Amino acid sequence: MTGLLLRNVGLLTGRCDVAVRDGRITAIGAGLDADGAEVIDGRGGALLPGLHDHHLHLHALAADAASVRCGPPHVRTPAELARALDAAPGDGWIRGVGYVETVAGLLDAAALDLLHARRPVRLQHRSGALWVLNSAAAALAGLDSAHHPGVERNDAGHPTGRVWRADPWLREHLPATRPPPLDAVGADLARFGITGVTDATPDLPPDSLKALVHAHTTGVLPQRLHLLGVPLGEDPDERPDTVTTGPYKIVLADSEPPDFEALSDTVRRAHAHGRPVAVHCVSREALLLLLAVFDEVGTRFGDRIEHGALIPAESIPELRRHRLCIVTQPGFLTHRGDDYLDRVDPRDLPDLYRCRSLLDAGAPLAMSSDAPYGPLDPWAVIAAATDRSAPTGDAVGAQEALTAAEALDRYLSPLDGPGGGPRRVQVGTPADLVLLDRPLTDTLTAPSAEFVRYTVIRGDVRYSH
Repeated sequence: MTGLLLRNVGLLTGRCDVAVRDGRITAIGAGLDADGAEVIDGRGGALLPGLHDHHLHLHALAADAASVRCGPPHVRTPAELARALDAAPGDGWIRGVGYVETVAGLLDAAALDLLHARRPVRLQHRSGALWVLNSAAAALAGLDSAHHPGVERNDAGHPTGRVWRADPWLREHLPATRPPPLDAVGADLARFGITGVTDATPDLPPDSLKALVHAHTTGVLPQRLHLLGVPLGEDPDERPDTVTTGPYKIVLADSEPPDFEALSDTVRRAHAHGRPVAVHCVSREALLLLLAVFDEVGTRFGDRIEHGALIPAESIPELRRHRLCIVTQPGFLTHRGDDYLDRVDPRDLPDLYRCRSLLDAGAPLAMSSDAPYGPLDPWAVIAAATDRSAPTGDAVGAQEALTAAEALDRYLSPLDGPGGGPRRVQVGTPADLVLLDRPLTDTLTAPSAEFVRYTVIRGDVRYSH
């Protein structure tokens, strides 16, 4: 492996040179000898550890690129949705994403038929929690004979076309497809300066798990991988040390929350397998239930809450007491803040995607995208954490704003320690680096992905601009 020498780069201690060889930082100082390494002139730009996105969905992100946009800003009315579905290329299944009720209400199969009945359609709610199938799709998927609890039925026992939190089941009942390629996803992540990701997809099926590891080992997805969806008691075969098993993902579904005993048993089982839990939690009720479960069964180091979309002020001391990291996504505020202001109870708005109050209370806090459901660009998420502005410019919980430096640090914690101290550029650490085209103080004034010049992963340049 050839080495790198990054000259005249900005660290917290000032300008210097940074030498890289065999995937690690080997020296930091002034006037270092290149010793045959490739030399990159940093031109005084900041050199940071590569960013870590602590919660996204890799295969959903890849599939999203080939899907029909069915919600704002692309589609806002029933007529626009019908036109978008009619214009979908091909002649088979149509996969729609990003739907929200402001477009055409709470859809079911009959309502979706009125918009498009010619081809089978499955349309995903922007939350990722719900698929709506039209009648053609429902028939092909066998909803009428399905026994999965996520298949919604009306009072007469007939399927409505709504399928809640049942992605593995639905995948088994759709035409067989391979997991989508991740080439473009890996390139986009590198373009943003992201060198490690946590895939938060629950209950990864064997083919998806194998595909993720294969994409990483072949270099298609060079970022380090931390996986929450590895089944209990299983690990990917022949995985490198850059693919790690994280906490066990548990989803507290808004449509049908689990009872106390069932959730307690699941947490106990994960802990017994030596794994913390990562619990999807987006409502006040779900959070209170989860905290009661932790009071009953205890916590394990590394237990974490995904999203924490609504956190009452009185729950913050409990989060700190249990040392629960909150992996949150303030990017949703700029992505759909107008909808929150219109539809969320005004009494709940101060509790929405808290940041400042959690940090001030000493509760561990990490940043992430939840892509493709939220914006992938970490610099946009950092900006959102600082101004908390909806698309119209109205602030959503301005008192929860962070400084840009604080938000950046939430992207610099280790994959296996979200919310911990930020990683630093130091001798002996992995050469996962992002070089910016300007000093850090200038970058933090108006964070932008356009400032990323180079992304280095394990000593190899994966992006240059």
